[in-house]
Parts: sequence; structure tokens; C-alpha cells
Amino acid sequence: MPISPSSSAQSARENVARQLRDLRRNAGLTVTELASRCGWHHAKTSRIENARTPPSPTDIRLWCRATDAADQVPDLIAASQHAESLYREWRQRVRSGLKKLQDSYVELYRSTELLRVYSPVLVPGLLQTEGYAQALLSLNARFLNIPDDGAEAAAARVQRSQVIHEPGHRFVFLIEEAVLSYQLGDADAMAAQLGYLLTAGALPRVSFGIIPTTTRQRALWPQETFDVHDDTLVSVELLAAEVNVTQPSEIALYVKAFEQLRSMAVYGAQARTLIVKAIDALG
Repeated sequence: MPISPSSSAQSARENVARQLRDLRRNAGLTVTELASRCGWHHAKTSRIENARTPPSPTDIRLWCRATDAADQVPDLIAASQHAESLYREWRQRVRSGLKKLQDSYVELYRSTELLRVYSPVLVPGLLQTEGYAQALLSLNARFLNIPDDGAEAAAARVQRSQVIHEPGHRFVFLIEEAVLSYQLGDADAMAAQLGYLLTAGALPRVSFGIIPTTTRQRALWPQETFDVHDDTLVSVELLAAEVNVTQPSEIALYVKAFEQLRSMAVYGAQARTLIVKAIDALG
């Protein structure tokens, strides 16, 4: 059964919707009466109560005023904003540029003691060289139809990666062997990236594993890219959005998946052999 990373966000939205619906019912108002007091169509009330449309802060203020629950406004706005932060579309996140997006993660990484990263298609961001990162980020800019500040964003990503050398953190990286063959940038950039991976596992706070394509009996099929920050947050990268998972039961499922994937990986000399093979294939 596939993991459903969007359910945390939907559950949070539904919780806000349920609280708003309870306020209306406790005030003895029908859907139409609430809509009339707020100055909108009754269909909007239904969409909000069924968690199909997220309420804006203004919507919440009007709703609470109509139900004589002004004291609930701060908590409901905070809960709604939290719910929307769990599912964040890339188009919204990159409006201010890719460099700013890179910078936005710095505090999260610095506050994480144990970071577990699984990536089936790309070198994890904290292990990317500048040339590889620039090629990747420029591709993202073109795909999302935004201005290409890939060079500045790549420099910021490399700077962000210095957290690997800071005390108080541990990092466990897992990739599928296919990552070594997906070339980003020219051959020199890819060779430099693979060369850096040769030493990644030797970094004092880093464990770096590769799941070989020749694994005959996989404990688990390849998953989407995800990061586990301690045991409190899982960040999942989808094509259209980043999903932040906060429900303990879902986090536990991702940790279980990570450990099963980790059990299939090779490390040390065996991992370096796979990397050297990929370098030789560059010609």
C-alpha cells in the first residue's frame, strides 16, 4: 500500500473545518444564515465546512463574529495557517526565487539532530556540488516557468550544506544506484559530483548508502524522495508540491520505510565501487 503523504495536511484542514462547523451549529445558524451574516454565498460556507476551500483569516474573523465566538479567532487562524503549511505548492514557494527557497531551509536543518534522507532519483541536496546543483535548479526554473537564478541558488545550497560539518547533527543518506547514472549538467559537472560522493561516507557525521540495482529481493519498492527530521517531521517532495507530515503514525511509517530501505544499501568500499563504475561510464 503506497504511503499517502498528503493525509496530514487534509486531516489538519478537516479539523479546522469541523471547528467552524461546530461554531455555526452551536450558534443555532443554518448554512444559509451563516452565509448571509458573512456576506457571501451559502455554497462557500459548505465548501469551507467540507474542507474543500481553506478559509482566509478574514473568512475566519467574519465567521466568528457571526457566531459570537470572537475569542476563537487567533487559535483558528493559527490552526488554518498551519494546515496550509503542510501542503505547499512549488509554484507558490518559488515566487521569490530559488535562492530564497534554499535559504528558507537553513534553520530547519540546524534545528535537526538526526536527518534521514532517501532519494531515488537525485543526489540529496546537502551532498550536491555547485555544478550539479546549478544544473538541477536551472532545470526546475525552466519547468516552473520562473526566472532562472540557478547560479545564485546553487551557491546558497552549497553554503547551506555546511551544516554537515557543524557539531550536534547526524546525517543518514540513502540513494538508489540509478541516481549515479542520471546526468545533470555536463560530464565534468557530473564527474565532480560523483567524485564528491566518493568521500561523502567518510565524513564524520555522515552515513551514506546506495541501494544497488542488482538487489534481488527488495524489502521495499522505491519510494518518493523524503527527509525525516528527528522523529517530528517528514518532508516529502512531490512533482507539484512539498508535503510536510506531522502525524506521529505517519512519521512512524516513513521511519519504518527508511529502515527497510537502509537494510538493502551498501556502504563504504562497496558503495565507492558503484560510484567509480558510474564515473567510468561517463567516458
